[in-house]
Amino acid sequence: MSEYLKPLPEADAASQPFWDGAMEGRLVLMKCSDCGQWRLPSRAHCDNCLSESFTWETASGGGTVRTFGVMWQKYQPGWAAETPYNVTIVELDEGPRLPTNVIGISNENIRVGMRVKVDFEKHEDVALPKFRPV
Repeated sequence: MSEYLKPLPEADAASQPFWDGAMEGRLVLMKCSDCGQWRLPSRAHCDNCLSESFTWETASGGGTVRTFGVMWQKYQPGWAAETPYNVTIVELDEGPRLPTNVIGISNENIRVGMRVKVDFEKHEDVALPKFRPV
């Protein structure tokens, strides 16, 4: 495997279950125990009802492309070989929106409203949620 040159996220206490689930191939999100609202990113209270009660649940992994842009600039050297690449906001079936990349399709064929499914790009100690067209 070649050296990965892009920056990788580092889990903190609040996000560790998300990243642990990703390493297991699961999209894990916080879900309010009181009103059932899903949330991402991890935070201490529910935006809907302000409850601090929650559980970590496995989401469906399905979603819809809400918006996207194609990056042509090489802002960080790690992306140079992949330029142009897409930065996409996927609205998960559970509601939260996740910034990510759509893979397995050319940038020219990505469309707002396109159905996608999570696919994890695994590295030594972190797995990144990416999405493929359904």
